[in-house]
Order: sequence, then structure tokens, then C-alpha cells
Amino acid sequence: MKIAIAILNWNGKALLEQFLPSVLLNSEEADIYVIDNASTDDSVQFIKSQFPTVHIILNSENGGYAKGYNDGLKHITADVYCLLNSDIEVTPNWLTPIRAAFNQDSKTAIIQPKILDFKNKDYFEYAGASGGFIDQYGYPFCRGRIFDTLEKDNGQYNSNINIDWATGACLFIRSDVFKTVNGFDNTFFAHMEEIDMCWRTRNLGYLINCIPASVVYHVGGATLNASNPKKTYLNFRNSLFTLVKNAGGNICAIILIRMLLDGIAGIQFLLQLKFNHFSAIIHAHFSFYKQLSRVLKERKTLIQSQNHYKTKLIVWDYFVKKKQKFSELKNS
Repeated sequence: MKIAIAILNWNGKALLEQFLPSVLLNSEEADIYVIDNASTDDSVQFIKSQFPTVHIILNSENGGYAKGYNDGLKHITADVYCLLNSDIEVTPNWLTPIRAAFNQDSKTAIIQPKILDFKNKDYFEYAGASGGFIDQYGYPFCRGRIFDTLEKDNGQYNSNINIDWATGACLFIRSDVFKTVNGFDNTFFAHMEEIDMCWRTRNLGYLINCIPASVVYHVGGATLNASNPKKTYLNFRNSLFTLVKNAGGNICAIILIRMLLDGIAGIQFLLQLKFNHFSAIIHAHFSFYKQLSRVLKERKTLIQSQNHYKTKLIVWDYFVKKKQKFSELKNS
């Protein structure tokens, strides 16, 4: 099985200098690529001079995470793509259990490792923890992370498990499946694009796994942190796109309830005097309305299926029932 590790870069020389050595040291059996999203710093020249064994693919524009990978992966030949953030430290033998899981089951299309916090290595990291799930209204959460609550890793989520989505911070996908589902949705730019792609993949009958025997450490927020209103805008807008495209059942009712919940989130931002984030939600909804006709047409070309949700409404479980650990949730 040929694995190609693809790291998307945009003006990220400092991150490449810090984290690329661990990838090279611990990934001898894989080919390593950096896909550059039209950087304006000297990161490309830095790679050429300091890491000559790394292959470089030059994109003509910064199309964000989604288009960046869609464009770059066209130039890579491999059985499995590993999409790896530039702010991740990998560990010895991290590829071995991933390779074994792919070989064990041909229906397994996507895998993520266990993601721990680079700055606090005893705790799970926000982006994917030990596998991602989603509720009926499009809110994502993880084994080891619900909203902003991060659990300490005591080995409680070390079992291999089928999940709803794998984090884009470190996502392995069979190349033929990536092509079958047409990769990421370019209109997302960044955020939620991996959840959308994973949902489309599951709706075709493939499996997505978390393999915690493989461990990586993620800095997180290196491009857009939680305080940036643009991240709020992209998350809220792209979540609505994802629901319309992929959710089974009464999509009108689902979207209506989700938009009401977004309104409550907006009020919370107002009460916290986070006016830019409140504005970002408004902007996200108007962008959604503007593109709704296109997304509905796309829905007709896709397969939707009923999910078995770990919980129907994680907002209720977390904020009302005070269930802040994944282990406290019960299947809906």
C-alpha cells in the first residue's frame, strides 16, 4: 500500500521548520509532499533548501483547505492520501496501525489517528480528539471533546471505532474513494469540509474509523483561531451547507430548527459583547440563503441516508443536562 502524506502550506515556513522533521523521521515508508497554496513568504525555497526529499506541488492560488487539496492531490499517485496539517507532530510507528486497518477491511475508506494537544500532551485536542461524531442538527463533537470541554487522555477512548467524521487535521483516505466522492466541496473554502466529505462517503456505504494506536499531537488554530469572526462565519455557513446536502429525513424541519439554534447562539454572542461574532452568524445565514438554490440542486445529485446518532441534540445534552464527557452520552 503506497501512502502519500500531503501537507497543505500557506505562508507557513515557521510551522514547516518546526514540524516537518518529525514527519520525515517517522514516515520513511511514505512519500511526502507539500502542496503550496500560492505562498508569498519564502517557505517554498526553504523546503527546497532544507528538505530536498520532499516533493513540492505549487497551486496557482490560495483556494483554502478544500480547493487547495483538490487541486494538489491531482498531481499525486498513491493508494492512500494522508492529509496532514502543517502544525502536527507525528510519533514513531504512527503509520503502522493505519496501514493495518486499511488492509483489514476494504470498506474502510477514511481513518484518523488519536489527536492529542501539542501544548498539553495529556489532553485531547479540539480538532478531532479520538474520533468525530455529529448530531441530527449538524453540531460536531468528538470522543474526548464536546464543545470547548477537553478531556484528559486516560486511555478511555483507545478502542478502534466507527465514527461519523475524521478530522481534516490528519485524515487518511483511499485515493479511489476521494475521487469517487469528488473530493472536498470547493465552496466551503475551509472548516466543515471534511465533515461534508465524510458524510457523503458514509452515505455511499463506506466506513470511517478512528485508530487510537496511531497518535499525533496538534497545535490547532494555526490558521484561524476561535477568536476570529471569519471562523465563526465559515463554521455556521458550512454547517448549513453540510446538512442540506447530506441529512436524511425532513430537511426543511431540520434546517428550521438549526437556524433557531443559531439564533440562540447569536444572542449568546451579543450578551458576551462579541458583536463581530454575532455579525458573522448573520452574514453566514445570508450567504446560505443566497446559495440555497445551488445547494438544493446538489442535494438531488447525492445519496442521503438516515444516521444513527450518538445524540440527537448535543447542545441540549451539554448545556442543559451538563453531560460534558463523551462517555456520558447515550445513543438516541
